[in-house]
Amino acid sequence: MASRILIADDNSANCELLEAYLSEISCETEIAVDGQDTLDKVASFKPDLILLDVMMPKLSGFEVCRKLKDDPKTRQVLVLMVTALNEPGDIERGVHAGTDDFLSKPVNKHGLLKRVELMLRLKDIADENERLRRYIQGMEDSAGPEGEES
Repeated sequence: MASRILIADDNSANCELLEAYLSEISCETEIAVDGQDTLDKVASFKPDLILLDVMMPKLSGFEVCRKLKDDPKTRQVLVLMVTALNEPGDIERGVHAGTDDFLSKPVNKHGLLKRVELMLRLKDIADENERLRRYIQGMEDSAGPEGEES
């Protein structure tokens, strides 16, 4: 199954460029044009990864990231902030908001693809770990209180 990547940027040229770069990997993409649209698209598209611009209308990337990471339903969605901001305070704000990683603008195609592939691989590993955890928990629950079959 192809990974789902949401590109959140209010600049259509940036969206087109990122979408063109991502065409080299197996993924479905969707575009969000502002902070609120990003939250709406996360609910409907259910992305594995969000390429999130920081400076957007309605809600900033920082606010969007904080909302996603505070919600148990969306906490596991990976967020890669794509930003022209590069001051230490900006990076600190992103870390406090819960971002998983940063990528500086202008975006380097090979750097983007390598970062996205790595993040998607990490997501697959985390998903597999969660499946195994649930399986083991189910086995323990069915074994009863002293490890006996019930």
